[in-house]
Amino acid sequence: MTMDLNDDELLRYSRQILLPQIDVAGQLKLKNSRVLIVGLGGLGSPVALYLAAAGVGELHLADFDSVDLTNLQRQIIHDSTQVGVSKVDSASARLSAINPQVRLVPHRAALDEDSLAAAVGGVDLVLDCSDNFGTREAVNAACVVAGKPLVSGAAIRLEGQLAVFDPRNAASPCYHCLYGHGSEAELTCSEAGVVGPLVGLVGSLQALEALKLLAGFGEPLVGRLLLIDALGSRFRELRVKRDPGCSVCGGRP
Repeated sequence: MTMDLNDDELLRYSRQILLPQIDVAGQLKLKNSRVLIVGLGGLGSPVALYLAAAGVGELHLADFDSVDLTNLQRQIIHDSTQVGVSKVDSASARLSAINPQVRLVPHRAALDEDSLAAAVGGVDLVLDCSDNFGTREAVNAACVVAGKPLVSGAAIRLEGQLAVFDPRNAASPCYHCLYGHGSEAELTCSEAGVVGPLVGLVGSLQALEALKLLAGFGEPLVGRLLLIDALGSRFRELRVKRDPGCSVCGGRP
């Protein structure tokens, strides 16, 4: 672990360090943190940008897809010159330009059970920015096994959701406690549509929750589900309890 901040870092992060909730100690925690971002699309774009800018020391970037023209309406980490390029490579170029001091670890292939377990086990926190239920379930299961906190976000049409699942907290539910095996048939953004600023909002909130967990300040969204109604500009919060009979986390201490 790095035990100090250099002069460039003290200046770069000075507005963050001014906050008593973060200070130099919190900034050092961010510098020594490792984070896995699963998905570099609409949610992963603001997540990666804000975590890199905030000085999280090591970002593991996982996405097997390439940049498509239809992505550019909302996936703001990519641009027109990167169409056809791997999203991991496109995002890496942008993040390196924003903050060359952040270490980037690429995962360009789809993560199977073994590689996902290894990726989750090698970081301090995971952000699920994927767009399908199967990936979310797999990421959640890996986080429960490894005991790693998970910041989960979703957005479609004009609705968004956000929650934090932390297996280190005995009272925290997991993703499966909340959603079980899923309900209605899944829809993707290509089928149902989505407005760009909504995924930017959810992703920005995911990044904020990650910083709170990593630096140790504030009250993370553990045991709470934040619902966002973009059409009416309304936020609603639901309490979520751990399911002792959950097939994923029910057996953990």
